[in-house]
Order: sequence, then C-alpha cells, then structure tokens
Amino acid sequence: MFKKILIANRGEIACRIIKTCKRLGIRTVAVYSEADATALHVREADEAVAIGPAAAAESYLVMDKIIAAAKETGAEAVHPGFGFLSENAKFVEALEAAGLVFIGPPVKAIGAMGDKITSKKLAAEAKVSTVPGHPDAIDDEAEAVKVAGEIGYPVMIKASAGGGGKGMRVVHQAADFAEALQAARREAMASFGDEHVLLERYLAAPRHIELQIFRDDHGHGVHLFERDCSSQRRHQKVVEEAPAPGLGEALRQAMGEAALKAAEAIDYRGAGTVEFLLDGEAFYFMEMNTRLQVEHPVTEMITGFDLVEWQLRVAAGEPLPASQEEISISGHAIEARLYAEDPANGFLPSTGELLHLAFPEGAEGIRIDSGVRGGDRVTVHYDPMIAKVIAWGGDRDAALRRLQQALARTEVAGVVTNVEFLRAVLGHTRFAAGVVDTSFIDAQRAALLPPAGELPESALAAAALAEMVWRRDVARSAAAQSDDPHSPWQLTNGWRLNSETHSDLTFHHGEETLDVRVVFGWEGLRLGLPGGEVSAAVESLPGGALALRLGDASFTARVLRRGLQRWVLLEGRSYILTLHDDMQGLGGEVGANGRILAPMPGKVTAVLVAPGDEVGEGTPLLRLEAMKMEHTLTAPHDGRVEALRCAAGDLVEEGAELAVVGTL
Repeated sequence: MFKKILIANRGEIACRIIKTCKRLGIRTVAVYSEADATALHVREADEAVAIGPAAAAESYLVMDKIIAAAKETGAEAVHPGFGFLSENAKFVEALEAAGLVFIGPPVKAIGAMGDKITSKKLAAEAKVSTVPGHPDAIDDEAEAVKVAGEIGYPVMIKASAGGGGKGMRVVHQAADFAEALQAARREAMASFGDEHVLLERYLAAPRHIELQIFRDDHGHGVHLFERDCSSQRRHQKVVEEAPAPGLGEALRQAMGEAALKAAEAIDYRGAGTVEFLLDGEAFYFMEMNTRLQVEHPVTEMITGFDLVEWQLRVAAGEPLPASQEEISISGHAIEARLYAEDPANGFLPSTGELLHLAFPEGAEGIRIDSGVRGGDRVTVHYDPMIAKVIAWGGDRDAALRRLQQALARTEVAGVVTNVEFLRAVLGHTRFAAGVVDTSFIDAQRAALLPPAGELPESALAAAALAEMVWRRDVARSAAAQSDDPHSPWQLTNGWRLNSETHSDLTFHHGEETLDVRVVFGWEGLRLGLPGGEVSAAVESLPGGALALRLGDASFTARVLRRGLQRWVLLEGRSYILTLHDDMQGLGGEVGANGRILAPMPGKVTAVLVAPGDEVGEGTPLLRLEAMKMEHTLTAPHDGRVEALRCAAGDLVEEGAELAVVGTL
C-alpha cells in the first residue's frame, strides 16, 4: 500500500479522499490555488503545495505543476478525484513518465471510454445496445445539420469529452440546430479543452441508471449494483439513489452483466461507472465515466464498502477486496446535492461568503460530504456545490424521511441555495412513489418552483428583534467603556424617564416594503407588524441563535448580517431581507430602464450587438460564462441598444451594468 499520495483536486472530493487515507494511515498532499489557500482540504491534508492563480486553467489543470508538487513532496501516487484531470489520458502518461502511479484506469481505457464516440463503438462491439445516433464526430456544420435530420428530431448534441451536463444541448427543430451546435462546442472547449461533439437521438423521458463497476489487475471484475440518477435539470444530476426504485432482479442482473462486458472490452482497471438510459425494459449504453462519481456515497451506504479504499488497493496492485457473491444490497440510500444557486433565477450560481453553515450533527443514517465551512467563499472559479447530504434507511421510505429531516435542519446563510428546491423534489408525490424519469423536473417545474409566498411575520419579527439585540449589544459595549457604566442613562433596555419609547425599522423583501415598530413599554416589548401589534420577547442562545416569543407562539431562529442584508433562518427555510438605511438608500431595481445587469460574476465571452442596433424582445445581446456554464443575456423588450459597457473577454462582477436597451 502507498505511504503518501497527492490529491490533484479540491473541495469535497479532496476532503473525502483524505478521510479514507487517514483511516488507512496514508499521508496526503493537497494542492491549492490562490483562491483556495485557506480551504478545508488544505487544512485537512498532511502537506499542501500552492500551484497557481485562482483560474483552474492556471492551477488545477496544469499537469506540470501537479507532477512537480508530487515529486517535491515524495508522493508515490496521484488521486485525481473527479473533474479537472481525472479523465485526461495525457495526464496519466505524464505521471507514468515521472514514475508516479495514477490511482485510476490505464491510459488506453481513459482514451477509449473518455471519448463518448469511441466508447459507443466499443460498447456496440461488445454487444451492448447503444442510443441510435451518428458514430463519429462531425466538424462540418452543414454535414451536422444533414445528419441531425437523418437521426430525427429531437436530437441531442453532446460534448465528446467530459460530462456534468456541460456542452450538451437538446434541439427540437432544424431552425435551432446551428446556434445550439455552436454553443455546445464553445462550452465543451471551455470545460474540457475539446470542442468535438456527437449527435444522437434524444429520448424524451427515459430513466438514467448507472452501474458502479470495479476491476483489478488479476482478472477479477464486479459490479456494486445500480444508482438511479433520473432527477436532473440541465442534464445535471440533482438527486441520486441506490438501488433504483422498482428495478426487477432480472433487469438488474442484465444491466450489471452489460456493464462488466463494456469494462472487459477495454481491459479496465479500478473504479468506473457505466451509464445507461432505461426506456421501459430496454436499456442503452450512454457512456462510461472512468473515475469515481460524485454520487458514489449512496453505493457505499448500501454495500458497506469504502470505494476510495478499493481504488487505492487496486492501484497498489492488490486484488479486489470482495467477490461478486460477497456484495449485497442493504437498505436504501438517497443523496441530494446542495448547491449555491438560485432555482428561481434559472439555477444561476450564487457567489459570496458563507456567513453561516451548519448540518445536523450525529443524526442517525445521515452522512455529509462537504469541502467548505462557515466563513469560506463560493467563487466564480469553481463548481458551486456546498455539500452532498446523504441518508440511509432500512427501506426507501425511511431513507426519504431522514433526508427530508436532514435538509430541514441544514442552515446556510450568505448565498442563495437550492435547499428548498431539493425538499420540494423529495416531497413530490411522483418522487415519493419512485416514478421518476429524466423529464421529471422540467415537467413538474411549476410544482417544484412555486412563486415566492408572502414573508411570514415570524421571519419579519425575527429580523426586527435581532436588530434590537445587535443594537443593544453595541450600546452595552459602549456603556462598559464609559466613565459611569451604572448610570441610568447608560441603560440598554429601551428605558426612558416617565414614558415608553419605540424604534421604527423598514425592511425590503423582494418587491415588498415592510414596516416594523419595536415598542419598549412598561410591561415589556411589543411589535407593530403589518398584521397588527403583538407582545414579544427575545433571548440570545449559545451558538448565536435566538429564542423568540411572538404572542403565545415560541420559536427559535438565526439571523445573520452582511451590510444591509439580513438572512433569517427559520423552521428549515431561509429568508433574505434588506434593512432600509435612510442615509444609504437602496439601489435601483435590477433590469430597470432597460439596463442589462450581470446576474453573477463571470467572463463576457461574446458581444452580439453594437450600439444603435434595433433589437426585439428576447434578442441575444451577449454571452456570459460563469462556473464553466454559458449564459445568454437577452433584450428585455423591443428597442435600440443605447450603450454597451463591456467587451468580449471582460471579467464582470454581479450587478455590473453590461448594456442599456432603450425604447424605439
């Protein structure tokens, strides 16, 4: 077994690998960019080496820097995690030339299965059914249009290298094909350094079932059953579970055998995932990921095996730790991916400081895989995943209940998250019944993303009372430093001579303006809320939470502050309010007067119009790349481009004015 390995990755997967290495007594070396200097994986590793600027292209994707760090620290092997260089055959060749072991499959396997076109051909040769489509990459746009017509719409354009939904487009009609092809190629190049794409028939509502396989250098191969990854948006997985609901034993066995055939065809070694589209009882090979998957924890929880340990042992030349007969399913596991993103705003990433981050500690059957902590920043440079929340239960219903409870007790402030969206997915009747396909989220969008409701008065009261507590604490601190801290004039409880007093606060929540009067009376606090006046009380609890009473109702809440923003965490939900400051005021409405504002920090990749151009509502104006995803910003109404405030290549901050579209 290895004595020291380098982890060529960051975030939660790096922390996950470090955890197994600590248990096995293997020393670890972390690498980090300038943006990750204080990251959790850097703190958890035994050693850490800086490898460059924040941009992945200048740090985590630079092979020479990774190899130099491994040689410098005396690491014997390199674990790639997932993403970045994990499926890069040239990286493996360079490691081997440097005398380092790659904890993953051989170069030949990565080359064969890392390219979707080659992998489909090999699967077909191994007698594994594949999705109907064109067998080769097509460089000529006119030829691609012709082939798409022959395949039949809807057609899927898919990056030949990589995955994660990047470089993928579904095209429903020929008129939209050329633009979608160009966008897919640009995104594929930005994400994987390879613009090649393949074309195949788009199956509208299949299930996405993947098989976890393992092979060693001794001729042994096993599968560790399947995972259902059908709950997706933008072709990216949202919720995964194992085993797949309702999958019969005969079909499970057939898919397992097919997955192992595909692996055997390329003399595979290590961990791999063979992905299928299941249409009724028919299944089609889609691709093989030659690495550990993000969703591997659900497999670990139903089998009891540590897949990272298996990777280490196989890479060290040891045989597989178990035979197929020794692997069985115990219970059910479900994983939800918690992201810093705004579901109500097209799932755009949300960047900023994590003012507060807390998960249910010690909850039975719950596992949290995370690479961040409170105080860290979610930046534009990397994937915005905060954590994977995984629940195990004796059956699917038990796992589902535990996961719902865990998400309800998860607290995040500082960035917008998808936690309520995840709870809506898990609570939907179709998901609860296990009847989900890849169209589920899109088809149920209205139910899963309902319009924002009114702000509960309990949340407004919490924000107001937290403000009073904060002002009290500031006053107490000032009083303690005065010449006479015991003077009645230094009291911080709202006391006034011969009268009661009050403070007026104004908050903004979305389009709402909400006034609150906090009254300090002889008999205690009263709040004047939009629904009327009510008695109130507040007490600070250890850890920063507040114990609140509003009339006869008692509850706890947590309120975080950043500038004028107030994040209220209450009963498993978060509410963002803005305190009105008469001295500072509130900025203009985003998008008002035809102003096109950046929805997030990012890079302008293309400006599609010029000043003076007449545009119609919905006309593409420019493209913005953020988190390796491309977003097209369009005209909000018919008009004329009055100004452009950016150029291709510019890096822009969230809220920056990029263009102005006036009326005709």
